[in-house]
Amino acid sequence: MIGRLHGVLLEKTPPWVLIDCHGVGYECEVPMSTFYNLPAVGEKVVMLTHFVVREDAQLLYGFGSSQERATFRQLLKVNGIGAKSALSILSGLSIDELAQAVAHQETAMLTRVPGVGKKTAERLLLELKDKFTIEGVTGMGASQPKSVSGDVLNALLALGYNEREAIAAIKQLPVDTAVAEGIRLALKSLSRG
Repeated sequence: MIGRLHGVLLEKTPPWVLIDCHGVGYECEVPMSTFYNLPAVGEKVVMLTHFVVREDAQLLYGFGSSQERATFRQLLKVNGIGAKSALSILSGLSIDELAQAVAHQETAMLTRVPGVGKKTAERLLLELKDKFTIEGVTGMGASQPKSVSGDVLNALLALGYNEREAIAAIKQLPVDTAVAEGIRLALKSLSRG
């Protein structure tokens, strides 16, 4: 199995990259989150990989971080999700956003990803609910109880703020803030920004 590549980046054409490792060129398909963080062509690159051998092909997928690769592998375990769908999900959502969607069972966030319909989103949420760990994920304020953060987030989204703004405001809330107070403080924070 090929688990890691270390070499020179020869080509990058979304979603494909070509890495020269001591004279052997490895072609990898990468999510856009990894693609945007790649160095310039001709520079050294280290990429974690997931190698798939099928009857008709041998495929190599590359990732910029171990968390990204672990999330990809967890997505592959979901019934009906293949490598293309998993890459699409990682390209359309950050790992933090995916963890938030799973924690709050938000199908709407997943259906924004091209190729993910309502039934697929519901299956993802159901199957990842107990398996997808949210430790270390910074999508929601770690100090806030999930229900308070979720209620404040839903209120901010209903008021027309985008998710990134709302999540950033929620992270700044003090511990043990009530929902009404949390909304007021988040709105105050957003009006300054």
